[in-house]
Amino acid sequence: MSILEMFALEGKVAVVTGASSGLGVAFAVGLAEAGADVAIGARRLERLEATRDRVEAAGGRAVAVQTDVADPESCRNLVEATMLEFGRVDILVNNAGLGTAYPASREAPEQFRQVIDINLNGAYWMAQACARVMGRGSSIVNISSVLGLTTAGLPQAAYAASKAGMLGLTRDLAQQWTQRKGIRVNAIAPGFFASEMTEQYEPGYLDAMMVRIVTGRMGDERELAATLVWLVSDAGGYVTGQTIVVDGGVTIT
Repeated sequence: MSILEMFALEGKVAVVTGASSGLGVAFAVGLAEAGADVAIGARRLERLEATRDRVEAAGGRAVAVQTDVADPESCRNLVEATMLEFGRVDILVNNAGLGTAYPASREAPEQFRQVIDINLNGAYWMAQACARVMGRGSSIVNISSVLGLTTAGLPQAAYAASKAGMLGLTRDLAQQWTQRKGIRVNAIAPGFFASEMTEQYEPGYLDAMMVRIVTGRMGDERELAATLVWLVSDAGGYVTGQTIVVDGGVTIT
């Protein structure tokens, strides 16, 4: 097997949550370009169907399933639909997430719980459902954030807590499943990439953050998708329990 062949995903089936927009779309399309078939889940079915069209245009087969990751039954339904359509699950990308920015002194309990329920609990329910059907050599990637490692001047206690929690979840699942089940579990912590969340930032915020980005620019979603492909492919086969930071240097400043 050549180096380039180690990155190929032909014959693999991936599940990507939060695939109705932004980075979730980039992940689904990138996996398809590498050869995988892709099951995509999100709450917004109409936008999810647009992602399915892009996955198919990239050469992969696709199935779209309306999914609320905060609901364990909905997670199981996505996995069951994937098994019915493709007969296997090799890759899970836990990308579904919600970002809020409420001052900690005024954040309501239901606001905090909603973020944790989707970002952290949802990743756990999806991992649990997929691990029950995954074979040896499978891979789970939790999409965390640099805000699980550092701060960025916004009141995001719930978001930061959820993304930091995903890092602990990643380590523990890797310890439990890598040797026993043959399932590698890792996390990616993106820095600033164009997404629905960044569209909600106040004018001037991203410009002010540029001083912390050593590369001097925001990330390209294709760079993040390429990192994912490496991590879930044979090329990343010796990596488990790790957090791969893709942030242009934010966390070293």
